[in-house]
Amino acid sequence: MAIYRGAGGAGDATQDAASEVLLALQAKDAAIAAQAAAEAAQVAAETAQTAAELAETNAETAETNAETAETNAETAETNAETAATNAASSASAASTSASNAATSATNASNSASAASTSASNAASSASAASTSASNAASSASSASSSASTATTQATNASNSATAAATSATNASNSASAAATSATNAANSATAAQTAETNAETAETNAAASASAASTSASNAASSASAASTSASNAATSATNASNSASAASTSATNASNSASAAATSATNAANSATSAANSATAAAASATLAASYTPSQTGNAGKYLKTDGTNTSWDAIEINTADITGTLPLANGGTGATTVAAAQTNLQVDPAGTAVALSIALG
Repeated sequence: MAIYRGAGGAGDATQDAASEVLLALQAKDAAIAAQAAAEAAQVAAETAQTAAELAETNAETAETNAETAETNAETAETNAETAATNAASSASAASTSASNAATSATNASNSASAASTSASNAASSASAASTSASNAASSASSASSSASTATTQATNASNSATAAATSATNASNSASAAATSATNAANSATAAQTAETNAETAETNAAASASAASTSASNAASSASAASTSASNAATSATNASNSASAASTSATNASNSASAAATSATNAANSATSAANSATAAAASATLAASYTPSQTGNAGKYLKTDGTNTSWDAIEINTADITGTLPLANGGTGATTVAAAQTNLQVDPAGTAVALSIALG
């Protein structure tokens, strides 16, 4: 049976066997470590798969949020368009208010002009009434003088009684006419005062109307400015809504890509887990196989490992047994030969008696 040398190359059988055992033990330890690493890799793969599933769920949630944001952006855009329409309506209403305010201002100016004319007419009426009153007073004074003269004529000339009576009647009539003139003058003065008061009231109303018209014009201008601002804000809102819609679409695309990447990661994680399980199984099989190649070392100190081509076993080294065959090199303590002559040659040893015979022959 051949001596088992193993992977160590040249050397004695005991050292080769020890080396082979060490290698087998190292292989066994490596197999156990590989199995542990495979189990750790499987756990890591399962963790990665869980993380990938969580990432996929988060990606789906992000996609849903992106769709919601896109819907909100569309709603905001619609609201912005409505606001723009309302702003345009407000601007139109403000323009109408400004036109009405201008018309009111024109009417107020006309009213003020009419009031000024009424005031001038009232002043003229008052002047005429004053003149009438002065004339009435003069008439009354003349009537009084006439009455005095008539009395004197009646006293002085009874013959002229008829004429005096006639003059008295005339004087009475003149006095009555003068009283009527005075009453008319007083009524004219009252009417003139009323007309002046009405003119002042109309002037006050005209000033109030002018102030209201100015206020309306100012409010119209403010409304127009606010409408312009609203229109600008509506345009800005529309732009922002469009940008939000674009960003939402981009987010949806990114979310879809993330979901696809997460699904790919989950698949890769599952493949890694399968590979790790296969590696663990192979490592366990390797460890079992390595253990089957190495029999127990207990009680086998100093023995060498041998095989019959199927099974391995420990055996003691015995020179006189058939366990050792072949040629043992000089370097390993042998002769490097299979015959005595060859061994003597290799060991540089003369055959027995050769040296003595040579010495005798040489004398």
